[in-house]
Amino acid sequence: MDQARPSVGIFWMVVTGLCFVAVTALVKTMHGRVPAPEAAFLRYVLGLVFVIPFWRELRNMRPTRRQWKLMAVRGVFQSLGVAFWFFAMTRIPLAEVTSMNYLNPIFVTLLAVLLLGEKLALRRILAIAVAMIGALIILRPGFRELDPGHLAMLITASCFAASYLIAKILSAEVSPAMVVATMSVSVTIGLAPLAIPVWVWPSWWDVGILFLVACFATGGHYAMTLAFKAAPLTVTQPVTFLQLVWSVALGALLFDEAVDPWVIAGGGIIMGAVVFITLREAALNRRVTPGVVETKH
Repeated sequence: MDQARPSVGIFWMVVTGLCFVAVTALVKTMHGRVPAPEAAFLRYVLGLVFVIPFWRELRNMRPTRRQWKLMAVRGVFQSLGVAFWFFAMTRIPLAEVTSMNYLNPIFVTLLAVLLLGEKLALRRILAIAVAMIGALIILRPGFRELDPGHLAMLITASCFAASYLIAKILSAEVSPAMVVATMSVSVTIGLAPLAIPVWVWPSWWDVGILFLVACFATGGHYAMTLAFKAAPLTVTQPVTFLQLVWSVALGALLFDEAVDPWVIAGGGIIMGAVVFITLREAALNRRVTPGVVETKH
């Protein structure tokens, strides 16, 4: 990293958050008119336009058999995660989707222990336990009826975590551009079998919304890259909590969603646990767990 510029990093992370909140709000405006697997598929088909600059490099790529397998497995996990995320957006409020998104790094930490043999220090175990308490505060099982959207978000978090870990392995062997490009292509292929059985012809209006979703998602990932280049994760990570604030505000103003203090509290607890893990791993200079936004779709 070049000389750290905290204010620049914070600015780009704010832009990142606004982009990702725009993605969730745009999907919410569709009100389930397009089935979730089809909406996810169209988002990725339309997003392939952003792969065009890398087409020549992608065409000349010669992956090993192992790399092909890793890319295929990642495509499966990412496809399922995106499909379940789109489904959750049609079922539960924006604030709950955003809060449960904060679980992604926690799932990555757990999978890193199971699959990569990482050791869990007592502090990380306690942070994970605190994050799970935050999730229980959001869900409140036994105190309210849980929606299938909540289960979908838990599946989303686990699928995105698996996808992230595979991306980490691939990024050490192929260029970052190819990691992103191959994901876009593989997820488009992976979502097709899920979309075809539930296909309905979307209106041009919905196609336009999904193209904007692709634009904001791509813009968010680009802004995130600029943020990470300008400042360390310990500076940019806490800024991601603003996404919950914006989601609560948009949900109340645009979708008449009630402001649930339990969701805000649970999301804050999870975010605090993620920030703690991030600070510890940065201090030890062995970060594997990603930031919240790194596991986004």
